[in-house]
Amino acid sequence: MKLSILVLSVGLSFGVSGFAIGADAAPPELPQTPEAMAATMWDFTRNPEYLKDPKKFVPWLNAALEPSFYSGLGMQMMDPAMWALMVNSMMHPNTYSAWMPLMTDPDVYLKWLAASLDPNFYTALLTQFSDPGKMMRWAMSPVDPKTVNMFLQTLNPNMYLKWLMSPLDPRWLQAMVTPMNPNAYLGWLGASMNPASYGEMWKGFLAPGATAPGSGAASWNAPGYGVTTNPLDPAALAKLFTVPGLPAPGAPVSAQPYFNPLDPNAWSQLWQVPQQVPPQAPQAAK
Repeated sequence: MKLSILVLSVGLSFGVSGFAIGADAAPPELPQTPEAMAATMWDFTRNPEYLKDPKKFVPWLNAALEPSFYSGLGMQMMDPAMWALMVNSMMHPNTYSAWMPLMTDPDVYLKWLAASLDPNFYTALLTQFSDPGKMMRWAMSPVDPKTVNMFLQTLNPNMYLKWLMSPLDPRWLQAMVTPMNPNAYLGWLGASMNPASYGEMWKGFLAPGATAPGSGAASWNAPGYGVTTNPLDPAALAKLFTVPGLPAPGAPVSAQPYFNPLDPNAWSQLWQVPQQVPPQAPQAAK
C-alpha cells in the first residue's frame, strides 16, 4: 500500500513538472511569492496575463490558494499607495491593450483549447487542491505571523497617518490630473487603432510599413518604409488572406512546413501583409 502511494505521488509530481516546470514553463518574470502575485492584482495592465495563457494561470492559482496571498492582499488594501496604483493603471492606455485580446485574439482560445486536452493541465490543478502542505498552512493561518501582523495593522497609527496624507501623495495627484490630460484620451485612441492591441494574430494586419513574416523581401518603395498596402488594388486584396503553412514566394516546395491546426503559432500567421512586386521591365530581344 505504501509502495503504491509512493508511485502515485512520484507520477503526479512528474505530471505537474511536465506542465508547469518543463520546457514550456512559465516565464521567469512571473512573481515568485504569493504576496508579489497579490500585488499584481492591483495593476490592470498586468493581471489579464494570467487569463491569456494556461501556463501562467497555473502558478497564479497555486499562489491564490495560499493563505499568505490573502494576508498580503489585506496588507496592501490598507496602503493608500496600492489604491492609487490601481486607479492610475485603470486609466492607462495599456489597459486597453491588455484586456482586448481576451475577446479578440483567437490565440488565447486555442491555448485554452489545447490545455483542456492536456491531462497534465488537470493534474497540475488537482494536485493543488490535494496538497497536504497547503491544507496545513490554512489550518495554521490564524497563528501565522503574517496574519497576526495584518490584524495588528488596525492598531498602528502610521497606517491612519498614511491615509490622512494620501491627498498629497504624487500618485493620487496624478490620478486626479489624468482625466484633464488630453494625452490620456489620445493614448486610448491610439491603443484602439493599434492592431497589436487585439492580439498577436492581428499584428501586421493592414499595417503600413510591415513586411510579411518569412518573406524576406525588401521594399521597392521609398527607403526605410517597408511594404505598403493599397486597399484599392485588387491584386493586393487577393493576396490579403494567405493560406497558412504555404512557403514564401520563390521558396522551394520541399521547404513547405506542416500546418498543425492545434498550434496557436500556426494560426497567428494566418493574416499577413500582402506583398506588391514591382513590374518587371521587358527584356531586350537577343
